[in-house]
Amino acid sequence: MNWVNEADHFFVTLKKRLNMSTMQRRDMLRNSALAVAAFAFSRETFAHEVHTPFVAFGSEPDIIKLSSNENPHGPSPKARKAMTDAVAGSNRYPWDVTTRLRERIATQFGLTKDHVTMGAGSSELLGVVSAWAMLKKGNVVAPDPTFRLWIPAAKKMGLDVKLVPLTTGKVTDLQRMKESITEETKMVYICNPNNPTGTVIPANELEAFIKEIAPKAIILLDEAYTEFSDEPSMAKMTNEYPNLVIAKTFSKIYGMAGARAGFVLANPATIKALNELQPWPNAGTSAVSLAGALASMDDTSFVNFCRSENAKSRKIFCDALDAAGIPYINSVTSFVYFDCTNYKRDFKALLETNRIIGARTFEEGTKWLRLSVGTADEMKKVADVLKT
Repeated sequence: MNWVNEADHFFVTLKKRLNMSTMQRRDMLRNSALAVAAFAFSRETFAHEVHTPFVAFGSEPDIIKLSSNENPHGPSPKARKAMTDAVAGSNRYPWDVTTRLRERIATQFGLTKDHVTMGAGSSELLGVVSAWAMLKKGNVVAPDPTFRLWIPAAKKMGLDVKLVPLTTGKVTDLQRMKESITEETKMVYICNPNNPTGTVIPANELEAFIKEIAPKAIILLDEAYTEFSDEPSMAKMTNEYPNLVIAKTFSKIYGMAGARAGFVLANPATIKALNELQPWPNAGTSAVSLAGALASMDDTSFVNFCRSENAKSRKIFCDALDAAGIPYINSVTSFVYFDCTNYKRDFKALLETNRIIGARTFEEGTKWLRLSVGTADEMKKVADVLKT
């Protein structure tokens, strides 16, 4: 029996035993960790086509997880092979690979490696930029709702965070944000496309905002989902505006959320200042993750596949929302934001009863929810649940 057949047998057996208690299932999964790891790193597994369903390590096969905007297709086949090959060399510091990846990233955005610094996911680097802003003392302006993971740390570092409501269409309100900026404002945060709403600021409007605000304050632009949309990165503006810092990640379109690989693009002088706030500049990303990230950037067919599959799956879900009479925001990302105010059932509970987890709110006191986009088959199951 080869690795793939053994893996299939393992997960069939696991599915038969899902009537056990949660604690029993967890014990079984923990005891089977070595087997699952072997399957995950099998070279035969890497030989599968990109449309082969991806089973994450430690996941329960019959639960559909749509909570964290993860790529349901996993890392690309090239990235999986590169990461496996890199394990053997993990006893060495991967400085050469780090440099090659920074050069590869720089080439993609028409910059130099001195415009790039690496981190353990973009989240770590959002914290580093917040610390840089904290040194200047003052406040931060950000839209609400938006990606919030960096906000608690910023507050603990002494930054007052001023939240600006989105427009009625759930788009970042640049005019109100400008009106909220004072002499004490040291940083402005924008997530574009915005998480959790999936809306995007048109490039010409964002460029005009950067030109006006960057001379006055740091602009931290989070482009985690840019690759899902047709909007361009603002990377070209980093040479002219040292206060512009762009955070990007391999977690989303590249399917490497668990590998923790991210980077920021900025003026070389700004990169130097940020590196001084890292305990060890560019050292947060592991040798295995670096190898996967580097391979991912050259696997354009996989990126195109993920983008087209995401659009197809998102449409399946939006069509189901239309049929259920649930209004939603047109998204250009890997998630959808929708309003259950007039929906007569408990949307979240309905999905969870059918072992679909992930619907969550970002606006307390409302019934707006976000759900990540999974595979086409997973979104068809969501649609079928809503039909009941």
